[in-house]
Amino acid sequence: MSAYDKLVFELSSPGRIGFSLPESDVPGRPLADVLPKKFLRGAAPALPEVSEFDVVRHYSRLSRMNYGVDTHFYPLGSCTMKYNPKINEDMARVPGFARLHPLTRPEDAQGALQLMHELAQMLAEIAGMDAVSLQPAAGAQGEFAGVLMIRAYHASRSEKRTKVLIPDSAHGTNPASTAIAGYEVVEVKSLPNGEVDLEALAREVGPDVAAFMITVPNTLGMFEPRIMEITEICHAKGVQVYMDGANLNAILGITRPGDLGFDVCHFNLHKTFTTPHGGGGPGAGPVGIKAHLEPFLPTPVVVKNGDAYALDDKRPKSIGKLQAFWGNFGMLVRAYTYIRTMGADGLRSVSDNAVLNANYIMKRLEADYDVSVPGPCMHECVLSARRQKKQGVTATDIAKRLLDLGFYAPSTYFPLIVEEALMIEPTETESKETLDAFCDAMIQIAREAQENPAIATAAPVTTPVRRLDQTRAAREPNLTWSPKR
Repeated sequence: MSAYDKLVFELSSPGRIGFSLPESDVPGRPLADVLPKKFLRGAAPALPEVSEFDVVRHYSRLSRMNYGVDTHFYPLGSCTMKYNPKINEDMARVPGFARLHPLTRPEDAQGALQLMHELAQMLAEIAGMDAVSLQPAAGAQGEFAGVLMIRAYHASRSEKRTKVLIPDSAHGTNPASTAIAGYEVVEVKSLPNGEVDLEALAREVGPDVAAFMITVPNTLGMFEPRIMEITEICHAKGVQVYMDGANLNAILGITRPGDLGFDVCHFNLHKTFTTPHGGGGPGAGPVGIKAHLEPFLPTPVVVKNGDAYALDDKRPKSIGKLQAFWGNFGMLVRAYTYIRTMGADGLRSVSDNAVLNANYIMKRLEADYDVSVPGPCMHECVLSARRQKKQGVTATDIAKRLLDLGFYAPSTYFPLIVEEALMIEPTETESKETLDAFCDAMIQIAREAQENPAIATAAPVTTPVRRLDQTRAAREPNLTWSPKR
């Protein structure tokens, strides 16, 4: 086993240290004299003993094994894994932003508050909303905040509504957010072409329904052509309409949720506005609302008084505070920078190119895979591997085989209403050469499925870890790496 195959613990050598510091010239005291005994270890932790050079080499090797948006293409449907411009990172690292303590008095943080105020205004303009809260730390928390504001709105009108309607093509966070907010989730079926069944919706809408939540474009990558009818059906019964903004990348500068009749929508800054995405955070999921919901915004709200900015906590109808302080500020700086860099015309070009790229992929692959619904699509297309499954090759096998060919896999088995689903979203930042290389790999796998299915079912074979028993890997993780596994 070479050093390239070892864990950092296996590189350990007793007595080796990774730092060198001069002797302290300040008298010290034993920890036992400072801390209660119950907080002291009985023995030193079993940490690896390695040199600084070993540490640098070890983690540099690991970093080269990573698959990242700066080095590779992510065709990950509904997640918009697009390039993060480095100017965004530079701005987030400006000392006045990066070193600003969250307990700084508002009068000493005017630049940060101005940025937040202007970002909220820009997002409101982009979405056709009247106000935006920047507090939510993720899209799902934005959903939760939006549903809580809807609940508070109905309560202020002495209306007892207990249900939220959600299409069967919805993102999984939609029913989760509404259930956590205390509502009963009612599924609305889709038509065979992926659109919402308006007759089914009309049957479910009633005085006990608080909201209808829908993603536009939907998870099949299709724009709901009757969305205005949907919002009118709901509003006629006093039902609020919520738009999951996960797919906003498809409609920037083309249409606005507020103009389509939506009362609430959230933004995924990491999906649409190029802030970092993945790894568990940090995230940002601002939520926009129409004026009738403004009294219920989370506190504090950034307000402008003359030329000064302040944090308004005196909002008696507010749903309250969502998290400590006021959001993941570094993400807000990055999104602000991106919007200011792109401008209105640039944001429109984002959607134009995202839609073009997705349709290009769909047309190149439609001869080799089944297309879930006829195009044109919006920013993503959903294919089905049902044809390949008849040869013994599933969507999972295709995803694993793509790893061998140097590509991250698209989303698989979602939306749930498509058999052997492969959801592909190329984003606007990818070149034709990259899209062609990906399509060539997908076509190669389709041909292999016909001629030699064992190639895909055995994949991956070129990655450091071969195919795992995924259920066992989750329940009984073995962190010892062996290239033979």
